[in-house]
Amino acid sequence: MKIILLCDISKHGKKGEIKEVKDGYATFLINSKKALPATDANLKQKDYIDKKAKEKEAEDIKKASELKEKLEKTTLEFTLKVGKDDKVFGSITAKQIKEELSKQGYDVEKNKIVIDNPMNSLGYHEVNINLHKKVIAKVKVHISK
Repeated sequence: MKIILLCDISKHGKKGEIKEVKDGYATFLINSKKALPATDANLKQKDYIDKKAKEKEAEDIKKASELKEKLEKTTLEFTLKVGKDDKVFGSITAKQIKEELSKQGYDVEKNKIVIDNPMNSLGYHEVNINLHKKVIAKVKVHISK
C-alpha cells in the first residue's frame, strides 16, 4: 500500500515522502496519524503544501539575504576594562551582541549568533550570524579599552 509520511520514520523515510509498505504496517501508521493513504486527493494536497513551502523558503532566503547585506556593513563597538599589558577582563558574549544589534534596530535571536573563539582581546573580531540555513552573515566586532 502506498502512503504519504507525515513525520520522519526511521528505516522507512522522511516527512513528505511517498512510500510503499505492507498493508498492516500502513494501517498502523495511518491509525497513529504518522501517515496518510496516497490517494489522488491527498497527493494533490501534498503537492500544494510542497509548493507553498518552497515559496515561503524562497521568501525567507530573500529576506535573510537583505538583512545580511545590512549587517555586514555594520561594526559593533564594545569597550572592556583592561589591566597591565592590555590584558582584557572578561569577554563579549552573544547576549551582548544581541543587545547591541537591538539598539541599532536589528532583530536577531541570541541562539543564531555563533562565536567561534572567545572574544577576550582588543581589536577586530568576526562573528557569524545564522540568519537562515543557507544565509550566514559576518558581523565585525571592535573591542577597545
